[in-house]
Amino acid sequence: MTACIVGWSHLKFGKSEDDVEDMVTKVAIEAIHDAGFEPKDVDSIFLGHFGGAFSPQGFTSSLVLQAAPDLRFKSAMRVENACATGSAAVHQGIDCIDAGRGKVVLVVGVEKMTNLDNATVGEALLSASYLKEEAGINGGFAGVFGQITQAYYQKYGDQSDALAHIAAKNHKNGVDNPFAQIRKDLGFDFCRNISEKNPSIAGPLKRTDCSLVSDGAAALVLTSVETALGRSKAVAVRAKSQVSDFLPMSKREIIAFEGCTQAWDLALTSAGLKLNDLSFVETHDCFTIAELLEYEAMGLANPGEGARVLDEGITQKNGKLPVNPSGGLKAKGHPIGATGVSMHILSAMQVRGEAGEMQVKGAKLGGIFNMGGVAVANYVSILEPLR
Repeated sequence: MTACIVGWSHLKFGKSEDDVEDMVTKVAIEAIHDAGFEPKDVDSIFLGHFGGAFSPQGFTSSLVLQAAPDLRFKSAMRVENACATGSAAVHQGIDCIDAGRGKVVLVVGVEKMTNLDNATVGEALLSASYLKEEAGINGGFAGVFGQITQAYYQKYGDQSDALAHIAAKNHKNGVDNPFAQIRKDLGFDFCRNISEKNPSIAGPLKRTDCSLVSDGAAALVLTSVETALGRSKAVAVRAKSQVSDFLPMSKREIIAFEGCTQAWDLALTSAGLKLNDLSFVETHDCFTIAELLEYEAMGLANPGEGARVLDEGITQKNGKLPVNPSGGLKAKGHPIGATGVSMHILSAMQVRGEAGEMQVKGAKLGGIFNMGGVAVANYVSILEPLR
């Protein structure tokens, strides 16, 4: 047990009229107050913002100070690690608490993506790949995962049904998430078949296999365990891990997601747990093939057998290990810098029994996997209620 989450704020993801500054300041002040603190109580601030290619305002760490005059002169740092940027900021905040450099830490995640056309968004996301070898892949990051999907199919056979089941599951779960960009149960048949509304995007991937371009922000407050005991709600970070793998896909077995495996093994060992001890998992389904590969990487299935997990209903909301009860990135949306912070907030709500219609019955231990690039930056957190 290290730091604790004691308050949070989460905007609805989707297309927002607010700019980065507006979203950041809104969630920052709401999270501070939700935790029962005042801005003057905050010791350090970490802002997760992929930024650069999406936002003309490249230097954003001090935008958080705009939320309240008493945040002036606080330590503030922007954190970036591709699509794991939000979890990177959370983990930096936990490290700050553990090192004794502060008792109250504010973590904010944000991204503004919808003001750009699809080609520009794709180019920005592709910068999270190894450009020396992968810049020419058609379709941007969707094209990268399209190639991964084809490689998986070549080795293990066509898994189109499995990917459609993942998409349908997550969209069904997203109906119950008030923060989700899409709250519509699309059904298996729609997700399985190419149509005018579900066209082919890259290789075997259809639109329903791809996460959404989104605007959004989320913020949480971390404290030491001692401080958290005096708060009205407290969720302990029982364990966390982060491992990085090679950036070039050519240096790895790309359908193995070995960095994901390593991160899960480290976190579970640190927590003294096994995977089946968890009540649920929020995992990084940037594309449906990613969730399928993560089943295998985390140990739910042997290589090539991820479809069995779906056939047996294990990852359904009422299954043995629900995966993405929030709807995941697939339904919730994927504003890069906000994603990991959102995953921690929604998991904290679950283990406190405060997730509303999203609630997994009896949830007490939640696992989170957030990755940057193609399983390059791999973050795992395990949450439980402090009391």
